[in-house]
Amino acid sequence: QVQLVESGGDLVQAGESLRLSCAASGDMPSSYVMAWYRQPPGKEREMVAAIPKGDTTVYADSVKGRFTISRDNAKNTVYLQMNSLKPEDTAVYYCKLRTSYLGVAHDYWGQGTQVTVSS
Repeated sequence: QVQLVESGGDLVQAGESLRLSCAASGDMPSSYVMAWYRQPPGKEREMVAAIPKGDTTVYADSVKGRFTISRDNAKNTVYLQMNSLKPEDTAVYYCKLRTSYLGVAHDYWGQGTQVTVSS
């Protein structure tokens, strides 16, 4: 079992920055992808950024150039640096870890952290 805990969410004004953290603990798998998702109020959850154990990163078009995902494997922690925040970035942000067992994907989710961006 893996546990994920997000932190860093806050109420900020448009144009400001935030840095989210997600600390993983428990029985960590040897290979996994970590990602950030967000769910705006009244909308579906969407992928924001993802990073495997290597150096590859993937971003949603809406955040590309503004957000940066990074990973500290020694600390089992993933970060999301969010710059130039916009009101449409307002959402609950979730950390996810995806691994596989015998070819079956397993996802672990954090509890979420609220990011609110005022105009």
